[in-house]
Amino acid sequence: MEQYNILKIQQNSTLIDKAASWFSEKWNISKQEYIESMKQCVKNSIPQWYLLMEENTIIAGIGVIENDFHNRKDLSPNVCAVYVEKEYRCQGIAGKILQYVCQDMKQKNIDTLYLVTDHTSFYERYGWTFLCMVQCEGESSLSRMYFKKL
Repeated sequence: MEQYNILKIQQNSTLIDKAASWFSEKWNISKQEYIESMKQCVKNSIPQWYLLMEENTIIAGIGVIENDFHNRKDLSPNVCAVYVEKEYRCQGIAGKILQYVCQDMKQKNIDTLYLVTDHTSFYERYGWTFLCMVQCEGESSLSRMYFKKL
């Protein structure tokens, strides 16, 4: 992990276009949606966006937004868009960026984070607790909601 740098978009606004393109490619959400959110993160505590870089290459990313497109608007803010490039998986990178985000949110006086996923045991490894099932926009089946006290 020492060779990787975690960068906050909030402090690296010159990376917005590159980051928005990368997240858009991974999650099939319009680049413009990411650009707008990332522009907001420069001035606000939420949303926030983070990149894990190896030199000039994005190898992982994560965000924190108010609501990750689910029906439980009271469960906020939400970790979202957690992604590690395939060739970098199984090296503890997801755990490191999750830990980094949790520390950053705690410094912003946020005491609980939420996360929607279809994974059934992955996030428990990193101290997240299953809370309930939620209905995501455009989905017919329910997704798992986790939380973590900071």
